[in-house]
Amino acid sequence: IKMSNVLQDLYEIVLDRKENNEEGSYTCYLFSKGEDKILKKCGEECSEMIIAAKNSDNVELSNEIADLFYHILVLCAEKGLAYSEVEAVLEERRKKIGNLKNFKVVDKNT
Repeated sequence: IKMSNVLQDLYEIVLDRKENNEEGSYTCYLFSKGEDKILKKCGEECSEMIIAAKNSDNVELSNEIADLFYHILVLCAEKGLAYSEVEAVLEERRKKIGNLKNFKVVDKNT
């Protein structure tokens, strides 16, 4: 199954913004502020996603997941991590579907 390349396409735009400053671009703003700002935004979006899920608001949840994906792509670009590398990891994991790992059972009474 081949999914849409929307994340790859967005990543290419993010990379372009990193190389070519565009006036008024939020992505360029993030790069200008640096890693700490990008990481902070990733954390904020993750928290907002969790709250939307907890509130059972799928409209808000889809928006927060999209925000998190975007900020993760900015982080990848900041760190020089190609989107294709993340995609390759996901592809390897997809091949393992059905191979249930044995999880450690923890006795919470001890």
